[in-house]
Amino acid sequence: MLRLGLLGCGRIGQVHARSIKALDDARVVAVADAMPAAANALAASTGAEVRDVDAILTATDVDAVIIGTPTDCHFDQIMAAAKAGKAVFCEKPIDMSVDNIRACMDAVAAAGVPFMAGFNRRFDPNFATLRARIRAGDIGAVELVAITSRDPAPPPVSYIERSGGLFRDMMIHDFDMARFLMGEEFIRLHAVGSSLVDPDIGRAGDVDTAAVILTTASGRICQISNSRRAAYGYDQRVEVHGAHGMLRAENQLESTVEIATEAGFRRDPAQHFFLERYEAAYLAEMRGFIAAATGGVQADPNILDGLQAQIMADAATLSRQSGQPVDLPTP
Repeated sequence: MLRLGLLGCGRIGQVHARSIKALDDARVVAVADAMPAAANALAASTGAEVRDVDAILTATDVDAVIIGTPTDCHFDQIMAAAKAGKAVFCEKPIDMSVDNIRACMDAVAAAGVPFMAGFNRRFDPNFATLRARIRAGDIGAVELVAITSRDPAPPPVSYIERSGGLFRDMMIHDFDMARFLMGEEFIRLHAVGSSLVDPDIGRAGDVDTAAVILTTASGRICQISNSRRAAYGYDQRVEVHGAHGMLRAENQLESTVEIATEAGFRRDPAQHFFLERYEAAYLAEMRGFIAAATGGVQADPNILDGLQAQIMADAATLSRQSGQPVDLPTP
């Protein structure tokens, strides 16, 4: 039974707590949050104790920690957890600074503890199947990947102002998915972006509509499209074109029921947001972390994947600001 400490009891912490509750080989023994009400509520639903962060990080009855706190807390918590010999699961982004992420890599390697980065979309059954079929050669050599990711509505501007920007906050998932599917590192990136959804987002220095073109050394291409607004629901699609055909993962709809009348064919909208769309992925992700923390498998995605995605997000931010393509450095 893996004993887990959960740092951060907000929306993502609650998601992970629900996943753990559905598993037989782990339990949450302690939770912490800057908001006492949030910590008390999650403790009541999990049977865990409320403790402060430092107490969890040094506790002898906690084997591993799940870090779902604000990004600016991650560095100190990762370093302390590694020093204490605890396995670490950390939500994205690991840190806004690639230098800090590299320091965390060194600490994790020196401590010899498992580390999993929170790129849950790798665990989505559809995307995982798509990747498996790519690797099986179903469509031959991959030539073009197209990733669409659009939220139903933008977050508050107060969130935008501390998010690090669309490329670091939102598209970072798609950068990881691009690497996950392509199987070859990208060497160049060109990003464009506009504020079309909410003028206040533009005034905050960010964009709400963006596209990126990535290329590999062999010339393979990935296109990523993001928007903070989709009137029809949470839009999450992937298409992979190869030498012998195409693989495609479509949106998850509210139901598979379709009605046909004299007015035409009509289907239900896409599921509303990530909590519904990726429920199965979050469960599989936590199962994977528990396996890694108990020594059953290597952590995947790991801290290097987190670093690579952050490097790409930084490059996209720079490219959008400069209007020029950016060469991607090696991590």
